[in-house]
Amino acid sequence: MKIMDILVRDAVVLDLASATKHDVIGEMARALASSEARLDADRLLEVLLERESLQSTGIGEGVAIPHGKLPGLDRLLASFARSRPGVDFESIDGQPTHLFFLLVVPEHSGGQHLKALARISRFFRDAAFRKRLLEAEALEDVFQAIEEEDAKF
Repeated sequence: MKIMDILVRDAVVLDLASATKHDVIGEMARALASSEARLDADRLLEVLLERESLQSTGIGEGVAIPHGKLPGLDRLLASFARSRPGVDFESIDGQPTHLFFLLVVPEHSGGQHLKALARISRFFRDAAFRKRLLEAEALEDVFQAIEEEDAKF
């Protein structure tokens, strides 16, 4: 599975307006729902916050991967967002989070869900990749970085 196959280009937010964890998730949910007609922003937000209440999806190194399972969805969907100033996302390392990769999967996605999370996590372990995303000036720079990372695996 390639990340570019599930990334919804129109839902990418290069400069988040939000300054809190809850608001970041809401802003990303609204962006994804406005790009995918079958999604309801409120229901998506509810699912993401429910998952987040179990444990923060802030994995450290300035990265968070909010995710959730949504009934009625027929395929995996993802979006990317960035906050240059950073947000307190209750990450495991206690550092501000700058890069967010939201993943929504069908309720009964099984192993596909875990494979997508593992692939995204692997991408973000690469400090050079994180730096490219932080420094990207345009959406096309972000897409190019993700496409190149996709090609490595």
